[in-house]
Amino acid sequence: MCELIRICSKAAEEIRRQSHVAVVSHIDADGLTAAGIICAALDRQGIEYLPLFFKQLDATAIERIADLGEDLVIFTDLGSGMVEEIDRLGIPAVIADHHALSQSKAEVLAHINPHLVGADGATDLSGSGTSFLLAREISRANEDLSALAVVGAVGDLQDMAEGRLIGINREILEIGRSVDVLSFGPDLKLFGKQTRPLYKVLEYSSDPYIPGLSGNEEACILFLKEIGIRLGGERWRKWIDLDREERSRTVSALIRRGLRCGLSNHQLSRLVGEVYTLLNETEGCELRDASEFSTLLNATARYGHSAIGLRVCMGDREKAFDEARVLLSQHRQNLVNGLILVKKKGITPLGHIQYFDAGGAILDTIVGIVAGMSFQMADRSKPILALALTDDGDMKVSARGTADLVRSGLNLAQALSSSAKAVGGRGGGHNVAAGATIPHAACEEFLGLVDRLVGEQISSGRGLLGPQIGGR
Repeated sequence: MCELIRICSKAAEEIRRQSHVAVVSHIDADGLTAAGIICAALDRQGIEYLPLFFKQLDATAIERIADLGEDLVIFTDLGSGMVEEIDRLGIPAVIADHHALSQSKAEVLAHINPHLVGADGATDLSGSGTSFLLAREISRANEDLSALAVVGAVGDLQDMAEGRLIGINREILEIGRSVDVLSFGPDLKLFGKQTRPLYKVLEYSSDPYIPGLSGNEEACILFLKEIGIRLGGERWRKWIDLDREERSRTVSALIRRGLRCGLSNHQLSRLVGEVYTLLNETEGCELRDASEFSTLLNATARYGHSAIGLRVCMGDREKAFDEARVLLSQHRQNLVNGLILVKKKGITPLGHIQYFDAGGAILDTIVGIVAGMSFQMADRSKPILALALTDDGDMKVSARGTADLVRSGLNLAQALSSSAKAVGGRGGGHNVAAGATIPHAACEEFLGLVDRLVGEQISSGRGLLGPQIGGR
């Protein structure tokens, strides 16, 4: 941590000398919050900025950035895998990322990354967390931006392995609590507690999948009635409407049901865990809960509306927030349509993985989310891969595993990176979630390579400490 702070301090000195910079980030919740943190810090310093968002930081994107001729470019949640290309084109860069470092000896003005200090970029610190450490060195007045860093970490699923944020993320949580922007503690971990009727929270639960309740509206309503939970009159009650005794009763009943249905202790630990509340946001809205906030942001950037998500991150609770809510509604419908498609087409099992090919029916920017949600109808003993056509005619591959599989040795970043490189593509990410872009004609070969590597990882446990490369 001390070494990271030293690098951040050096980068902050360089940033404070600028009058205008470019901020380059990724199109997911972690990337948006990372950019939001840095843009807010720049705004408070009176430094003008140009935000740019990329689905993938490839050679074409790097050349476009170089052509801007900026005196300084800040990369957030991107860049660690492209240091050589950034250096070769002479881009004066500060990188605040959490993906694995490239093997290149090239250097930039400052490189802030948890892997530099032996921390894990999949669990210990997100891209937004790295950006927060930099913003805090620019000015201690930016400590309130810790709330956005937590949203980004949750959006990057960094709380899933242990049921809570760990590592350097934990220090950021404490900073947020100290300045009264965050509270956190054990609670029901299912999605939608702020905004959905309680029976819908249960119905849409996919991780963990609750046998007999997940996907069954009538069963969820009956379950709540049987344990004496009043559902509401004119307005359906939400989780936040329940008193402490009702919450305890509901959780106890869910755990008993899970045990009867054979859920493992680890699966049950995903039912109840640490949750993160943004105290400056209105209770009952999407921005109050870190998980719901991150989903709202995904509904903007993944559809080409990064500017809307960025404005929400920077405090616009009127026009941008209203627009984001409309996009969120459309996003949810797209996810439902994606799940219907997967159910109709089916999931193809191989020896050690399973996959579905969405073709052009699901956007390549959300197919990874659909993959994760599809576990409710899939074999949870194997990672799932989702394939979707890109606008360029290539194939985007998104892979999702489970914490149980990672403990058994799975490292999807390692498997996808190696397999994609072998067929002329590029891949990487994290052990539990990764992605790749490959030539369309190479799909069958690629799947075979991934299947073999995943089998080797799980049989030997090699994936546990394997590298994490690129992005997802």
